[in-house]
Amino acid sequence: MTTSLVITTYNWSDALAAVLASVGRQTRLPDEVIVADDGSRADTAAMLAATARDFPVPLRHSWQEDRGFRVARSRNRAIAASGGDYVLLLDGDMVMHPRFVADHLAVAAPGGFVQGSRVLTSPAFRDRMLADPAMRPGVSSSGIARRRNALRLPLLSRVVMAAGRATPHAIKTCNQGWWRADLLRLNGFDERMQGWGREDEELAWRAHHAGLACRQLRYAGLAFHLHHNERHQDGASANDAYLAQTRAQRSVRCERGIDQHLCEFANRPLADLRADG
Repeated sequence: MTTSLVITTYNWSDALAAVLASVGRQTRLPDEVIVADDGSRADTAAMLAATARDFPVPLRHSWQEDRGFRVARSRNRAIAASGGDYVLLLDGDMVMHPRFVADHLAVAAPGGFVQGSRVLTSPAFRDRMLADPAMRPGVSSSGIARRRNALRLPLLSRVVMAAGRATPHAIKTCNQGWWRADLLRLNGFDERMQGWGREDEELAWRAHHAGLACRQLRYAGLAFHLHHNERHQDGASANDAYLAQTRAQRSVRCERGIDQHLCEFANRPLADLRADG
């Protein structure tokens, strides 16, 4: 199967550069990388153009105008432009372990999506990782939190995944794997959701209503979160009402979703930035 890695970003080109550097260290490369850009400044485009010169796979830039936090639309556009059978969703502040892609593909199976985890870094450890993109924390490193997520234990990972969970649990699109056909069936993310929060959990609940299980990937598919100040101030979100509606109505498909963008990219595919390098 072919694999598209979709990386979200917004105005943090240094972090994105570190994430893209971790693509080149993968033991199993994705077939393409699409940067889902929610309106970054020109420095991000310049960094991508420079990175593309030596990038190992097609690198594409899906940019939309900055009109506030519209990550649901940004991801939908990138997924619509993707060509892979399987889509890995990653945030632009998540540096991948070299076996990240291989671990995800090893557990890809029909009937569900895969939810991965992350190691949290302190500001000081983040700065060390940005200075040395090949660096990654170990389970005993100082300056990290959720350190058990730094353990790569493939056999234990299979046991945990076999135990499984049928309902959405600890949903974060910073580290997920989906069959593209399932995302199209669900119509992707609900673009009514703007501002921080719940667009990922809402999609997971629609998947659950459609009979797609949330499968937990632990001790494999490791990724390391570069510290930053959170955009939101507390746990509440303006999108809570949309999530509640989805759960109450047991919705499967959203109305304002990925289908709005399919024709655009069918007629005008995203360019491989390497062709301009």
